[in-house]
Amino acid sequence: MHDLAKHFPALSKYTYLNTAAIGLIPKAVYDFRINEHAVLLEEGSFIMEKNADLQAEVREKIGSFFNADPGFVALFPAFSFGFNAVLEGLEPGSKIMLLDDDYPSINLAVEAREFSVTNIKIEANLEERIYDAFTKQRPDVFIFSQVQYLNGVQIDPSFIKTLKNEFPDTLLIADGTQYLGTEQFDFKASGIDVLGASAYKWLGSGFGNGFFMFRPEVEHKINPKYLGFGSTRGKYKDTGSAFIGNFEGNHLDSSNIGSIKIGLEFHEKTGKEAIEQHVGSLAKKAKNALTDLNLLEDYVVARKQHSSIFNIKGDDALYQKLMQNNIICAQRGTGIRIGFHYYNTEIDLAQLLNVLRQ
Repeated sequence: MHDLAKHFPALSKYTYLNTAAIGLIPKAVYDFRINEHAVLLEEGSFIMEKNADLQAEVREKIGSFFNADPGFVALFPAFSFGFNAVLEGLEPGSKIMLLDDDYPSINLAVEAREFSVTNIKIEANLEERIYDAFTKQRPDVFIFSQVQYLNGVQIDPSFIKTLKNEFPDTLLIADGTQYLGTEQFDFKASGIDVLGASAYKWLGSGFGNGFFMFRPEVEHKINPKYLGFGSTRGKYKDTGSAFIGNFEGNHLDSSNIGSIKIGLEFHEKTGKEAIEQHVGSLAKKAKNALTDLNLLEDYVVARKQHSSIFNIKGDDALYQKLMQNNIICAQRGTGIRIGFHYYNTEIDLAQLLNVLRQ
């Protein structure tokens, strides 16, 4: 990645390895938000006329970027809002399969409802364990993060396709928050039925926005009831039977929702293929180096495929040492979580390793 530092001022001050917590926004997103607030300040309700087509444009950008039907893209203030709306649309008593220690916004929300829940432990042979559980239990719904927030374990995308082909009746619902924006992703070809994400991490769109993509076929399997003033307003929602309108009863902030479009456009300008290659290369080099330092869990080391998120062994003293050296990271689980995105460089990795080797 060349000449990205000018778009992300924080990079001049920090070795920023905390995208898994909060992604940096490019200056283009900042400028968009400032302009939106300026219109609201100076012209008040005229902002509604100015942004009359914005939600449709955001849906269409998401649709073109991830190969999804824009008429089946619902917009939310965050993943958790949309996910709870999806759960309310599922049949009570459904057999739902989860992963142990998955993102709390997934597991807590499922476990709080009247579902029959089973869990799978995340180990080196995760895909094999999932397949075996499907064969024995035939769940109605499998809900999972494509990339685990604690340690970056990534489910093999080709396995998800196999799973859907062999168990077509099981609804596959995925959280892409820690995944989308790091690799090229084709929703229609993925085998996933429903995929949601908050956009403030790897998509660089700032706080207050998220989205869910649905296969049209799930319209008959999910019965959302989140209705209100916004349910029938705007392109793709202007009929009483519009599926996504049943998720969008509320008003949506134009500066937040519009930032998704700006963030995706910045990805496109940088180059989706170039981002995938760069992030993948950094992740591979980081995994090899951290393995040599014996800082990763054994089952993470044993897996062939991994994301660019890592949880390294370390206590509070190491965390404080990293932060004192302006290496921005986070304490998660029993270790320290780091992550590499397209604005990171091999220099960032070298600076991390230098401190760790001390």
